[in-house]
Amino acid sequence: MEKGCFTALITPFTQTGELDQKGMEQLIDFQIHNQITGILVTGTTGESPTFKWQEHNHVIALAAAQAKDRCLVIAGTGSNNTREAMDAAGHAQKEGVDAILMVDPYYNGPSSLEIRKEYYGAVAARYPDLEIIPYIIPGRTGAQMLPQDLAILSRSCPNITCVKEATGNLDNMKLTRKCCGPGFQIFSGDDALVSDIMTDPDILACGAISVMSNIVPGSMTRMVSFLNQGKTDMARQLQTALKPLLDLVVVTTTEETSFGPVLCRARNPLPLKTMMQLLGMPAGPCRQPLGKMTRQGLDMVVAAMQKVLAANPEIFAPIKDFFGIDIDDRLSNPVHQEGLWYDYE
Repeated sequence: MEKGCFTALITPFTQTGELDQKGMEQLIDFQIHNQITGILVTGTTGESPTFKWQEHNHVIALAAAQAKDRCLVIAGTGSNNTREAMDAAGHAQKEGVDAILMVDPYYNGPSSLEIRKEYYGAVAARYPDLEIIPYIIPGRTGAQMLPQDLAILSRSCPNITCVKEATGNLDNMKLTRKCCGPGFQIFSGDDALVSDIMTDPDILACGAISVMSNIVPGSMTRMVSFLNQGKTDMARQLQTALKPLLDLVVVTTTEETSFGPVLCRARNPLPLKTMMQLLGMPAGPCRQPLGKMTRQGLDMVVAAMQKVLAANPEIFAPIKDFFGIDIDDRLSNPVHQEGLWYDYE
């Protein structure tokens, strides 16, 4: 896989929850216009858990056709059912994607050994000419293929040469590098850690599969490019400018209820889609069971975006230029916040 920055693309929906195909086309064009390395569709950020398989395949077909010869396309085809994953991989291959991303099987609770033998290994053997990227994110799946099994898998399957690492565990990433060797590619699945794991000599990730690049693809691509070129000072400057946004992938607030305080955790893609709706970009609402942020959470999002706009307006300039959006108005006029939040009780 080519090193660089890939966008884990959101799926835009209408207010009734149907696919916004025109909006999706605009978002893909926006990404390509801003020189993203590639896009990932039907991933967690794209709300694939809410898709029917026919819809899932349709989105992959649309993205593959639109982006062909313009940027790389990765299709999310993971499942907690290996037969489903097999079928999805076969469809994606027919559509001509450059690779597939398979998340560790969720909920079933297989061991690392079982994940390797009965899931990744089975699909890799069935489609030996298709590049497969394991996606390690135990916080969502409740399971994890460990670095040792990833190394065994990579050794036996020539079409597995990289991983999306979203454990948040630097020791796990260091062990992946040690086990898998210097030629194996590690992509960051955590926007806030991209710079750290690309510069850590014991990890040396080669890029990112990013959430926030939905909004700032140009800036994220440049940061990753600077890191790959060893221009760490320039990368750090960009990271500092982007940090308020990178910290919004998960927004945690303490909310007061009639039964006492509770922690409310708004996870990707909810904060991202809230930001995009606030900006006026194609996005639409999340599908249930995801809903809206709290008022306090929305206030945190708005404050962070206003901070970036004030300090580094050039970061949002591509949105203004491509979509014709008045960023100042979108972030200062309360009317644009209507319908984006609800009270806890």
